[in-house]
Amino acid sequence: MASQRDIRLRIGSVKNIKQITRAMQFVAASKLKRAQDATLASRPYSEKLDEVLADVAAVLGEDDHPLLGEREGGKRLIVLITTDRGLAGPLNTNTIRFASREITEHSGDQAVVTVGRKGQDAMRAARVPVAAHFAGFGDRPTFADVIPLARLITDDFLNGTYSRIDVVYNQFVSTLTQRPEMLRLLPIRPAKDTAGIPGHQFIFEPDPRTVLERLLPRYVATRLFQAVLEAKASEESSRMVAMKNATENAEDLIDDLTLSYNKVRQANITREMIEIASGANR
Repeated sequence: MASQRDIRLRIGSVKNIKQITRAMQFVAASKLKRAQDATLASRPYSEKLDEVLADVAAVLGEDDHPLLGEREGGKRLIVLITTDRGLAGPLNTNTIRFASREITEHSGDQAVVTVGRKGQDAMRAARVPVAAHFAGFGDRPTFADVIPLARLITDDFLNGTYSRIDVVYNQFVSTLTQRPEMLRLLPIRPAKDTAGIPGHQFIFEPDPRTVLERLLPRYVATRLFQAVLEAKASEESSRMVAMKNATENAEDLIDDLTLSYNKVRQANITREMIEIASGANR
C-alpha cells in the first residue's frame, strides 16, 4: 500500500493537472464561440455558391471550362484537414480513420494533401503518398490563408495530374457532435434536379469561359475555406468537451485518493496506538 507521503504527492499532481485542464476548457470555450459564429455566418454564402455552380455545370461542360469535365480513371487526390495540436478528444482519430477507409476501399492511384500536423503524421505512418502539406491556419483562419492551397489543387487538376479531388474534414453539427465528411471538390458536379433552371439556359456576358474563369477558382477556395472553418469549430468544441471530461475525471480521482489517504492515515494511527499500548503493558 502506498504511504501517506506518496498519496499526498499524487493528490498535489492531480490538482495541478486539474487546474491546467480547467484553464484549457475555458480557453477552448472562448475560442469556440468565435469559430462557431464564423462557421455559421459563412455557410449560406458557400451553399448558395455551390448551388449556382451546380446549376451552371448542368447546362455547360468541359468545352466551356475544364474544371467541369468528368474524367474516367486517373489519379485521385484527397485533401485531409486535421489539427496541429492534440488534446481534442477523438476528433483527429475519427477523421483519419474516415479518410483511411476511403483510401483502402477505393482502388487506384491516390495521393493526399494534408492540412494540419496530425493528418500528416498519420498518412506518413500509413505510407500514403503526401503530395503537399500545409500547417494549420491558426485560431482565426482567413480566406487569404486557403488561396495557396486552392491554387495548388486547381492547377494540378487542370494539368491532368488528378482526375478527381475530394476534401475530408469534420463538419460542425453541435458542441457535442462533430461528423467526418467528404466533399467532392473537382470536377464540379451538375445539379441533380435541373427542372428549376429556366429553359436549361443561361446568358453569359461576355461569354461562359470568361465568367467561369473568374467564378470557378473562387468556388474552389470558398469550399476549402468553409471546410477549414468547420474543422476549426469542431476542434475547439471537441477540445472543450475533452478538457471538461478530464477536469471531472481529475476531481473524481482526487476524491478517491483523498479517501485512500484517510484510510492509510487511520491505519497508521491505529497501528501506533497498538504499539503504544503494547509497550505500556511490558
